[in-house]
This record gives sequence, C-alpha cells and structure tokens, in this order.
Amino acid sequence: MTASTSRPRARASRRGAAARLRSASLRAALLLGYPIAVAAQEPELVQPYDPADCPPCAAWTEPHRPVHLFGNTFYVGTKGLGSILIASPDGHVLIDGGLPDSAPLILANIRALGFDPGDVEIILNSHAHYDHAGGIAALQDVTGGRVLASESSADVLERGTVGPDDPQHGVALPMHPVAGVRVVRDGEVVRVGALALTMHATGGHTPGGTSWSWRACEGDRCLSFVYADSQTPVSADGFRFSDSVAYPDAVSDFRRGHDLLERIPCDVLVTPHPGASAFWDRAASAPEDLIDPGACRRYVARSRRQLQDRLDRERP
Repeated sequence: MTASTSRPRARASRRGAAARLRSASLRAALLLGYPIAVAAQEPELVQPYDPADCPPCAAWTEPHRPVHLFGNTFYVGTKGLGSILIASPDGHVLIDGGLPDSAPLILANIRALGFDPGDVEIILNSHAHYDHAGGIAALQDVTGGRVLASESSADVLERGTVGPDDPQHGVALPMHPVAGVRVVRDGEVVRVGALALTMHATGGHTPGGTSWSWRACEGDRCLSFVYADSQTPVSADGFRFSDSVAYPDAVSDFRRGHDLLERIPCDVLVTPHPGASAFWDRAASAPEDLIDPGACRRYVARSRRQLQDRLDRERP
C-alpha cells in the first residue's frame, strides 16, 4: 500500500505560528548559538517535565547541532533523543519529536540547516512514549504537518496516555494529545514527492512500535537507512512479557520485529536513543563511519539476549 500527501501548504497559519516568538524557541536558539529568528510553539506545549518525575530528561534534552548523515537525510534531534529529517523540494518528513521541550531544539536545528519547518509535510513516530512523542504536538502546531503512526500508537498519541497493554503503563508520563493522527499499516509506503519511507511493525517495547526504512542518495551512490525502534524489554514493576493478559503478543511481536530487522537492507542504522546504536561514535565522520551493513543484525542480537534474559527472570 502507498500513502501520499498533497495537502495545501496553509502558509498563513504557519506564518502565524512562526510569528509567536515565545521564550522556549528563544532559549533553544541561544543554547545552540543560532540567530533567534526561529519558529515558536505555544508555551504550554513545550513545558518540560518536572525533574522529579523524569530524572534523565535533562540529559536527554542536551542540545546538539544538526548532523548531515547522507544525501537528503539529517539528524536534527538532541544529544540523547533521535529525530531525523528527510528533505525534498516537495516537502520534508520528520521522524520523532523527543520530549516536549525538545521541539524548540529540533525546529532550531531544521532552520540551521537552511530548511523551513513549515515545509515539513509529515511527522512520523517510532513509538508513542513521552520521550519520543512528547514533542509531536508542538511540532505539529508549528509545521502544520500531518502525523502518521501505527494504529496502536495513533490511539495513544490522540489520547495522550499509554494504555494498559503498554509494558510501561503506570510509569510512562502523559503527553500533549495530538490531533488527527492518520493510521499507517505494516508495509505501507509513505510518500512526499520523491520521498518514500516504508513502515515496519516492530512491536514489543510497545504494542505499536514502528521502524522506518528509506533510501538516501548522493549522485549514483545510494544507502539504505533504517530507523529501528527501541527493542528493549523494559516495563513497569509487575508486568510480565511471558504471560501478559493485557499484551499477550509482546514476545511474538519482539520476535517478528527481530526477524524483520535482521533481513532488511541496512547500510545505516539510527535509533530513537542514539546511545543504543553507538550513534555518536559512528557519526563523528559521517557518512563513512555510519555505514555498517552488520549494525542492524548486532542490534537485533543484543535485543534477543535481553529478551531471553528477561523471560528467564520471569520463570518461577
């Protein structure tokens, strides 16, 4: 299946969002050393979580300058949370929104690359937890982009809270609800002009976990990119992956995702948490050090071990 976008630009509303130069965007620009002419969000959409509720949030939102990965693909996230821009003359695709207060940093990075956030046509998500989707409402507010997600993730994004089938139910923080999320299915190709990104259902970490793949080219040289979703069996106390009633397919979803990620073309691996794939070690001299056809297989092998260790611990 193929999904494409041809929505009107709605430039007037975007200019209105860009005109609201709120303090969050000013702080983002100053932190990154950029000029302060950046788009802004409604202040309530970018309020950080209380450090008492999210001890790692400060480290996750440490600013980082954008990185040109290869061709039309750029890292625009923070040091601790991934966000990827795939650009084209017909509009851009953005994957993941980090935390609410990541959004000003992501927008500042997009502008630093010379792109207009108002040209972001589609916003995609890996999984609907507050550290990867918490900033999506703010990014949607400024860009006007359409948000696409798996069916399970779409429900969470529109509600703003995870359901009881999520392994981290009860500990995952709430998010600002996202309006009008369009459901995308496993194997569906999302298109913006010449851009084509394929959706892969890789659940387990969450019921709606999603990985994305696409090709990026420079001249005659093309690389296969994979933004592989988190594959860690992390949960709230009391959740059991081995026999969960709320999420009975957790283990099979993990294993199906493992099989997919092992066989998919994967020249460059990027992950929602950069540290999970040693991204910063490899990005020092992009693209050459990023190119590693075995990275996806190693990522899966580590997850398989983590899952088996977790299942062993759950045995009586």
